[in-house]
Amino acid sequence: MKVMSPDAPAVPEDVAPVAAPFGSHKLRYTEGTILPAGEQTVLDQAVRDFYDKTWREWFLETGCAPGLYYVRSATMENNLTVSEAHGYGMMILALMAGHEPRAKAYFDGMYRYFRTFPSRFSPDLMAWYQNTSCENDEGDDSASDGDIDIAYAMLLADKQWGSCGEINYKEEALKIIAAIRDQELDGHKQYVVLGDWVKPGDAKFYPATRPSDFVVDHFHTFGAVSNDPAWSQLNDSLLEITTAVQREHSPTAGLVPDFVLNPKTSPTPADVGFLEGEHDGMYAYNACRTPWRWGTHFLVSGDERWRDVLRKMNAFAKTISKSDPNNLRSGYDLDGKATQAENNMSFIAPFGVSAMIDAENQDWLDSIWKLMLERRTEGYYKDSIKLLSMIVMTGNWLAPEALPDVSCQ
Repeated sequence: MKVMSPDAPAVPEDVAPVAAPFGSHKLRYTEGTILPAGEQTVLDQAVRDFYDKTWREWFLETGCAPGLYYVRSATMENNLTVSEAHGYGMMILALMAGHEPRAKAYFDGMYRYFRTFPSRFSPDLMAWYQNTSCENDEGDDSASDGDIDIAYAMLLADKQWGSCGEINYKEEALKIIAAIRDQELDGHKQYVVLGDWVKPGDAKFYPATRPSDFVVDHFHTFGAVSNDPAWSQLNDSLLEITTAVQREHSPTAGLVPDFVLNPKTSPTPADVGFLEGEHDGMYAYNACRTPWRWGTHFLVSGDERWRDVLRKMNAFAKTISKSDPNNLRSGYDLDGKATQAENNMSFIAPFGVSAMIDAENQDWLDSIWKLMLERRTEGYYKDSIKLLSMIVMTGNWLAPEALPDVSCQ
């Protein structure tokens, strides 16, 4: 049941004040970075419109039990949602608070859904896939990226609404972060494993990682709020893996594959059919998120090492497309040869975020933004990545460690 359906139960508007309402631009990005050209109010309104008319209308739903909310992903015929979608949705609601009058109510409903479907390996991680019968399916274990985003969203909620009510957002976030550290990182805390189902004795999947799980801006935040140096050490290790893959396997295009084997000894693109299909060793539907993830980290941190990574990717994107994002394709091998004829926002929008790192990319950034505004809905995955990229591109991203605590009255 869609939340905006005439048959949906009424959800009261939030009473609690919002500390950093959408459009307040509380986070100052790294000096010298850029936004799309245009008035700030116009940029912000474009995000509001896409959230209202597309993302919330098409994908935010209630069901399975009273008061539960989820993002309808429908990745397969019987699929209700996946933890990846849940993480996207929780971040979006926390970031759109102040515009969305029911953001807290929806967010809390998504938190309750998360707690309703735990992984069998940890009560603080989410089972990655539920079917339309509201049952865990395809294995009742976790996928790392969903949990990482859920933890970050909980920290955002703590800084938006405070942790004085029914849900102690920060306390719950720290539980999730601890579970990620224990269950979804390798034993030496040097890379992200694919999920809590991967154990040290697994000779195939334990020495493997997914670069799209290198959510380094989140890990920076986890370290700041937990005072755990392991997160900083993890980020340094992830940078080493990324630069090694670029240098050894994609020196011209600077791309990374969906999956990397032997990340700490000899990082190598995965073989065909390693986990998901024929494109596992290519820049495909997992890796396409990396310019957004790493671009966001640079905007927040100013870490020049990641700007060097992104510059290689940006140069490839501009060259291969002849500076027209309509010419980008939805997949490339690591030599830069297109593997798909189509193009969509899951591959285009992330390059909008990475374009923000240098002023020389202004025309390229503006052309991507223009195309983003022209495109209609393309489906849950593409539209969620597009919306999150738009939030970053308009200066509306938030880093929890940079926001003041909300006092309990």
